[in-house]
Amino acid sequence: MTSFEESETEETVTCLHMTFYHPCQKDKMMFRCLNFHRREQLRADEMAKFGRDSNVCHYNLMDTRVSRIQFSLQFYRRLNSSEFCFEIKNMSKKTKLIVGQTELGYLNKIDLPWKCIICFGDYQILAEVQEGESMDYFETDLRLAEEPIVQERCQPLLPPLPENGISSSLFPSQGNSPMETDENESC
Repeated sequence: MTSFEESETEETVTCLHMTFYHPCQKDKMMFRCLNFHRREQLRADEMAKFGRDSNVCHYNLMDTRVSRIQFSLQFYRRLNSSEFCFEIKNMSKKTKLIVGQTELGYLNKIDLPWKCIICFGDYQILAEVQEGESMDYFETDLRLAEEPIVQERCQPLLPPLPENGISSSLFPSQGNSPMETDENESC
């Protein structure tokens, strides 16, 4: 037998891809301690903690508005299954953590969906889980977004301006000018 035949089968590793965004990231550089574009390996029994306390957190956010420990991620295997997952827990007493559509208070935890957006304060994190087989460790892959991950949905729509640049809403109609309507348009 050759050494190739005797070598162990290579396992795939579960990887948590996380893309970070904050509107002031260029000015305040709160992500300067994160290692972007480089996969990091953590032991399966390690809890990945995010926050500003570098003595406790593996992933440091350099912002005084962030809690010492903002949130934690725990890697685990589902009962009676070969599926590996992450559990996310809010560790902040002051700030709610929003995971997808679920709001978590202090010490609340849920399973991290395979793809979701995590929000707290002005922070936005897109989290995507890539499945793997290894029971001994998992990896994180951090990225920095240049644009917001979540677009504001509540911006008021402005009425379109006519070609002459003057909105007809600025001049109330006297009621004697003809109005053009489209037959297919509903009111």
